[in-house]
Amino acid sequence: MDKNTATGLGLIFLIMVAWFVVSMPSEEERAAQVAERARQDSLAQIESVENEAQSPSVTDQTPSQPSIREQASEREAAAPQSGIFSNTEATEQSEFVVTTPLYTAVFSSKGAGPVSFTFSEYDSWAGAPFQLISDSTKSAYNFGFLTTENLNVDTQNLLFTQITTGSSLTLNEGDTRELKYALQLSDGRQIVYTYTFLADTYEIDFDVQFIGVSDYIIGRAVDFGWTSKLNASEKDKKQEGIDAAAYVYLGEELEKFKVDEPGRQEETFNGNIDWSATRTKFFTQFIKPQHQTESAFLTGEVTGENDDPLTKHKYTASITSSIPDDGVLSYKLFVGPLKYYEIKQVDEHAYDMVEVGYNWLRWFSDPFVRFIVIPFFTFFSGFISNYGVLVIIFAAAVKLVLSPLTFKSYKSMAAMRELQPQLKELQDKYKDNPQKQQQETMKLYKKNKVNPLGGCLPNLLQFPILITLWRFFQNSILLRQEEFLWASDLSAPDYIINLPFSIPFLGDAIGGFVLLMSLAMVFQSRLTGGMSGGGGSNPMAQQMKVLQYIFPVMLLFIFNSFASGLSLYYLIFNVLSIVQQLYINKTLGKGEETTPAKA
Repeated sequence: MDKNTATGLGLIFLIMVAWFVVSMPSEEERAAQVAERARQDSLAQIESVENEAQSPSVTDQTPSQPSIREQASEREAAAPQSGIFSNTEATEQSEFVVTTPLYTAVFSSKGAGPVSFTFSEYDSWAGAPFQLISDSTKSAYNFGFLTTENLNVDTQNLLFTQITTGSSLTLNEGDTRELKYALQLSDGRQIVYTYTFLADTYEIDFDVQFIGVSDYIIGRAVDFGWTSKLNASEKDKKQEGIDAAAYVYLGEELEKFKVDEPGRQEETFNGNIDWSATRTKFFTQFIKPQHQTESAFLTGEVTGENDDPLTKHKYTASITSSIPDDGVLSYKLFVGPLKYYEIKQVDEHAYDMVEVGYNWLRWFSDPFVRFIVIPFFTFFSGFISNYGVLVIIFAAAVKLVLSPLTFKSYKSMAAMRELQPQLKELQDKYKDNPQKQQQETMKLYKKNKVNPLGGCLPNLLQFPILITLWRFFQNSILLRQEEFLWASDLSAPDYIINLPFSIPFLGDAIGGFVLLMSLAMVFQSRLTGGMSGGGGSNPMAQQMKVLQYIFPVMLLFIFNSFASGLSLYYLIFNVLSIVQQLYINKTLGKGEETTPAKA
């Protein structure tokens, strides 16, 4: 290592040490941080309990200025008069419970839609069955329109008459049942809702009939959408807020709507809308019209900074349609997990909301995840119920498939190692003539049929797979609340070491699998360094020896807050790489003993 390099690395080390010393909190600050963490955990647990009790949270209200549409809705909610639409026959609010093998939904006659949606197979982070709808006072679905009396009407504020008899219905496997409501007005005018439930899916078919009322709606234009905030399901509220968003799909393009600063924003998308949705990290509500539409209207509202775990995120989505001559509008609704096979039944592009790769790599990531990764876990989960074991098997399978590229890379590095003495001679011989040195070096490579990039290119070909899996394991619901060894949730960090202080970019806790992954990378880097050769006097080799320790530490900082299933995958992948390298080292060593040294 030359003097300048040693000085530079020394300065970097001193700066890092000084930063840690300066940033290290005092005893009083540590006590305050512990108290603050306890307070946030308590608030999060209280919020979860309130959500399960379906109580509207005061913190959902923001001081931001409401839009014109919201002001109109608030005025209509406060004033019972909605012209002819206020003269309904219903006088009392009632509830109806729909139970399927997948969920239990509570519908209210106020707005004739769901006020509660509790999943049977998914729990919140606190352990209680997860309930998705935040506002339980009225229907989460709403039709909004402007009447010829110049009144804004929101059907979620109106009382409907329940047509279906009874107070509940239960669907068994294979069943299909209907729930009907009607807004019964004077002179026989009606708005009739028909929900069709299928026992084996989260999809709901929804038809609405406008009977004798279309001419009282200006332009026959109505907005149908989801108005309630979606409850958070994960303990990490910061990450949940980062993933919360609204989407619209039109013109064969997916548009994402995300609010990045405190306040409220709106956006309108004009054209025929294929579908619109709002989502949290792992769950979504989804509206797909079965008729021609005119536009989509998305709103987003955040109460604070996105990196604040106490910030509330609310997104709504509505689709504008014109009532056809037959007076019937039809929609496919989906309220459930962002799981590929479930949501694919509603629309082929609905799973595009899950980020399985970066935009520039989606040409590879999407088919790789949909046709290889997800089918692999789906198939083998029928035989092995532990997803930690499945991650290990999958890592072994990927390593096996990539092994030819790895062998090629190691052989190229071995060939380069054999040429190191001759390269050193050329460097010494033409040290005053860099151009001649380069020419002779290339001749040496060509003569011995060695590609100097042969050790890198096979590894570069593996990057699309590694990057895709890096994104997929962080965002996939497949690993949610799956246990393995000490990790209680493979979709969340598996902290096993709690620090008495917080380290910048790392935090105040260290995960188990990420720590083992970093140690495995150190050992693997030492083996790789031995393969690449270069001699102790080679400055580049000396720098690589330093980097083989710095890089795993950097990954420890980066991966520490990621899903433990991701760290488990890379841990197994690195352990298998170590075994493979040991085998190749042994094989190449035997070959060198029987092969005469080149002059």
